[in-house]
Amino acid sequence: MTLVEAAELMEWGKSTLQRLEKGQTERVRVHDIRLMCEVYQLDEEKTADLLRLAEQTALKSWWHEYGALITPAFDVYMGLESSARSLAQFQPSAVPGLLQTADYARSLDVLYFPNDLPEEINRRVEIRSRRQGLITRRTKAATYTAVLHEGVLRTVIGSRDVMAAQLRHLADLGSNTNVDIRVLPFWAGLPVGLSTGPFLILDFEKDRKGRPDEPSIVYVESFTGGIFLEKVHDVSRYREAYMVLQRAALDVQRSRDLLREVAKEHARER
Repeated sequence: MTLVEAAELMEWGKSTLQRLEKGQTERVRVHDIRLMCEVYQLDEEKTADLLRLAEQTALKSWWHEYGALITPAFDVYMGLESSARSLAQFQPSAVPGLLQTADYARSLDVLYFPNDLPEEINRRVEIRSRRQGLITRRTKAATYTAVLHEGVLRTVIGSRDVMAAQLRHLADLGSNTNVDIRVLPFWAGLPVGLSTGPFLILDFEKDRKGRPDEPSIVYVESFTGGIFLEKVHDVSRYREAYMVLQRAALDVQRSRDLLREVAKEHARER
């Protein structure tokens, strides 16, 4: 079938179809991909795979709206985060971005980006809020588990009021079936034997045969950026470390109780 013939069946212009096939269009609609699969008479398995990829593309392209605020490194990270179906995160010093309230996020951003104008800070907070749709949306929400050190709960970011609201938000989020938040108490020591620093394990969608679209990746944060670890051995080590940390943490209910208790402490001491 020629390009012209396919375009006629799609009721598109030749150039429109050509741009889509070459990946030169910014928007990929699931409906269009389904129609193309019918035109090209693809089998059920290939059609399902292409529709799934189209759905992922539609979900993960939104951050390009924010222009210069999205650095090349952050663009790479966002592409991975938005495609993940399961995330496991350890954070010893601050509430992870996917769990932050707007006030908590703003309190951090004004410190980390001291030269930003207020409008830029607001846009950064908006990006954070939109990222959270990954785990809060009603359909196809990703599974998210987190282990937070107790120090995260007690370190005051912004103000006592900000902290009280943030911890109540964490407790509420933890009631969602796809979200599991646990607190590693001070008395648990160093369960892994040393400090791992903050890290995030990302696992991706699987195809109809149970094969992952992409290999699992570990993102290790640092002050100047982060690194991605893809070697099977490295991912396995971090996965083992996460399991140790999760076992040493309080269970979900006790963690939720502690979050609400410390939130009340912040509210009393404001």
